[in-house]
Amino acid sequence: MDPETVRGIMRELGLVACQPRPFRPVTTVAADAGTLPDLVAGDFDADRPGVKLVGDITYVRTEEGWLYLATVLDCFSKKVVGYAMADHMRTELVVDALRMAAGNVAVVPDSTLFHSDRGTQYVSAEFAAAAGDLKISRSVGRTGICYDNAWAESFNGTLKNERVHRVHYPTREHAREDIARYIELRYNQIRLHSALGYRTPNEVESDWFDQNRAA
Repeated sequence: MDPETVRGIMRELGLVACQPRPFRPVTTVAADAGTLPDLVAGDFDADRPGVKLVGDITYVRTEEGWLYLATVLDCFSKKVVGYAMADHMRTELVVDALRMAAGNVAVVPDSTLFHSDRGTQYVSAEFAAAAGDLKISRSVGRTGICYDNAWAESFNGTLKNERVHRVHYPTREHAREDIARYIELRYNQIRLHSALGYRTPNEVESDWFDQNRAA
């Protein structure tokens, strides 16, 4: 039957089509979300590994759809110490990245801080609970101040300029494997950083531990 005929009959009978409600993920905001401080205040330097971490989320296009990437970087070595990838932007994405970071750096309980923007994932109750379990203090940038998390965001630009924009990804799994290789084998291991005296993140981190073990 013609769709317009069906709509006409329904109007005459006073019937209305039943439309399913769109799914919208619900994020519970942490009780202290509105009062979280900016503990970094634009200073992305650190004097040792594991005391000042920053993070952000970005997305990568594939033929299957978007792949979302959450990263955690150590301000001391500029190293990507935690990351997670998924086909969604739910809070578990950033929680997984933070937990990976906590397994890769020596967290100083209640002294190590994690800084991010005010994205809903980072001010959620779930993320607050995860950070609390790991004894990591939370810090967020100010609303509307783009450079408050610019250092974490700069990694996303580097990743896309040096790798993602040069590669075609037929599937999310292709993208996941390629990005992991870039992080582990290029960015952390080979790529020289002018801010590190043209050394690699792994080299800077290793040198610090060698010097402090000797001391």
